[in-house]
Amino acid sequence: SHTMSEYVRMTDTERDQIDQDAQIFMRTCADAIHQLRTEAHKGVQSTQVKEHRTAVLDFIEDYLKRVCKLYSEQRAIRVKRVIDKKRL
Repeated sequence: SHTMSEYVRMTDTERDQIDQDAQIFMRTCADAIHQLRTEAHKGVQSTQVKEHRTAVLDFIEDYLKRVCKLYSEQRAIRVKRVIDKKRL
């Protein structure tokens, strides 16, 4: 508790801003991946290069989905806590 007293707790407004920024960032990342998919095969003749780029983009997209899922779970916990506080 001594180390916790050194830090100021975040306000709900700050948390809401972080949530909003995170959602914008995740949407921007998803759009960028989509754009990269569109551009990835332009001018490429090699099947191996195309397959490699597709695999890399699949990996990146999967990673983003896992990050989004983790974020959603954390946000759900926060919302549940707020609801539980209001009930008390």
